Order: sequence, then structure tokens, then C-alpha cells
Amino acid sequence: MKHDKILFIGAALSAVFGGAVAAQTPPNDEEILRAWLASPHADASSEAFRHWDKEAEIPGSCAVCHSTTGIVDYLAAPQSKAGVIDHPVPIGTTVECSACHNPGAQSLGEVAFPSGAVVAMTDGSAVCTVCHQGRTSGGDVRAAVEGVGDDTVSATISFVNIHYAAAAATNLGTAVGGGYEYDGQTYAGPFGHVPGLGTCITCHQPHETTVSLESCTACHQGATEFRAIRTTPLDILGDGRTAAGMGVVIDDLHARLEAAIKTYAVETGGGAIVYSDAAYPYFFNDLNANGEVEDGEAAFPNRYQSWTPRLLRAAYNFQFVGKDHGAFAHNPHYALQLMIDSITDLATVSSVDASGLQRP
Repeated sequence: MKHDKILFIGAALSAVFGGAVAAQTPPNDEEILRAWLASPHADASSEAFRHWDKEAEIPGSCAVCHSTTGIVDYLAAPQSKAGVIDHPVPIGTTVECSACHNPGAQSLGEVAFPSGAVVAMTDGSAVCTVCHQGRTSGGDVRAAVEGVGDDTVSATISFVNIHYAAAAATNLGTAVGGGYEYDGQTYAGPFGHVPGLGTCITCHQPHETTVSLESCTACHQGATEFRAIRTTPLDILGDGRTAAGMGVVIDDLHARLEAAIKTYAVETGGGAIVYSDAAYPYFFNDLNANGEVEDGEAAFPNRYQSWTPRLLRAAYNFQFVGKDHGAFAHNPHYALQLMIDSITDLATVSSVDASGLQRP
């Protein structure tokens, strides 16, 4: 890759990002390059860009988000399927300048999601959303368990993985159906911030991708970290902590959902289950039923294969929230609703405790 030239500055930034930077002095080439090189998008040594080294090409099902060539090709043609092209591309690129600064990106006004929803976007978030939306939806979970009794262990069911950092699916909530939404419940739609901080690139620096806490503390005075920011007075966990930050509440509820999944799997499902955040496909047989990932357990041959529909629904939502590390900012109410509903559903047939939970 050549890092000695930035293809577009100033006017191009304004065109691609909807004018979000128009009121600021455009960064110079050196500043843009330095910021980009510090970002995950430029990390050529990461698994995101080296996974296909042996094959020497990236399949079309992965190329759009894992190469510049792939996303340029995707944006240059009608997007018939969310995030997928019909041909492989060569390895050797990261998310480079032309991934976002190209004619297709500049004209992109709507984005297709795995659920089939198509969302109009003219606020500068469209290009980011192409990749940061996940690869599955709640509809895929429904399809995976169709015709199987809620608590019937079935060899036809396998884990449905959101596939990572689906911030846009979290942010848009029920408008795109990224999470598994339980029948009879209503779910939060798009989560809006204050004017001036309502798009991907008005919160995240567009090249470095970082977020400045100072952009939040004008309203959330006294906050010393993002996770400490609170957006509702509701006692969500039923423990009296109405001032705890949304990040703290989401983490606590996420751990409670993991415990509920383990309890249900032993009592009602097909056997003890354990989760590893770092090993695909994430859920494995807990061979000694001690609730911990031991040596040798987080291996593909030991993947959990005793799914029931009820267990898959909860596990999918657990992964959906867990893989969006900014869910507390992107759409905390949607994330909380998915987890509370999952815990409540598991509690209907097992000794899972859902008491005290208050749904936002």
C-alpha cells in the first residue's frame, strides 16, 4: 500500500460526510494520514485483513468489509444483498482512502440491512453503516428455529452469529430488526443524540474513529468515562442503583443473561454450555459443568450443538449486545430490552430469576 498520498481532502470530505466538517478547518494531508494510520482500519497486521492469506483472495461474502477493493466494487453496483458481492477480491488492502472516498460512496443515499430493511441515510453515516450493521438479523433466528418446539433440542439448529460491531443495527433498533425481538413486545427505534452529535462521524473522528469525552460532558457534566453516562432514571436492575452509568447497567445485565443461559441449558436444554468471547463459534459444551472455559473446551469440535429455539434466541441477543462494545451509547434502551426479554423468556421454564427487572 502507498501511504504517501491522500486522494481527497476538503471538498471531498464535505461531499462524502454530508457537510459535517464544513464548519471546521479541513485537516491537511499529514494530519489525515496520521489519524488514519492510528485507526483499526489501517492495521494491516490484524486478523480482519490477514485471515485469508493462505487463500490469497477474500470471498465475496467477506470482501466488502475486509478490503478496499470489495467495498468499492459493492458501492459501484446495485446492492442486491447487504454487504455481499458475487466475486472474490485479492488480499493486500485494508480500509483505505478510496474505500470511503469514491463516487459510489458519495452518491450512497440508502443502505440495505440483513433483515431486508432499506434505510435512507443522507446524514453522512451511510458508508459507515455498510459494514457496521452485522451480517444477520432477528429474522435469521426465526428462520433457524421454525417448526421446532420452544424447548426441543434439535440437531438442525446451530448458532446464529451477528458477526461483529453491529453499531448501526443497535443504533437503528427495531427499524432494522438486528436483534431477536420477542412476540408481543415493542422495541426502541433509532436512538437520537443531540443536534451536532447524531451521526457516526460527528461522534467518531472519521479517520481515527476515536470519540472525545469532551463532546459529551457539556451535557453529561461530571462524567469521567463514557460508560458512566446515564440516559434514564429507571431502576432497570431493581437494585436501587439509578445513577449507575448505562455501560455499567448493560454489563451487569449481560452477565445476568449469561448466567440465565447457563441455568436454562442445564435444566431445560441439552446440557451445560459455556461462552468464549474469543473463539468461534463462541458457545461450547461445558465438559465439566463448572461454568468456566477450560483448556480444550473452546474448540470448534466441542461447539455447542444441543440448541433449543428458546436457548438460541437468548444466546443470539447475548452475542448481539456483547459484540457492540458501544451499545450503551448507540442505543442503550434497545440493548436492555433485548436482554430483559431474553432473561424473562428463559425464566418461564427454568429457575432463572427475572425479578426486579424494569424494561425501559
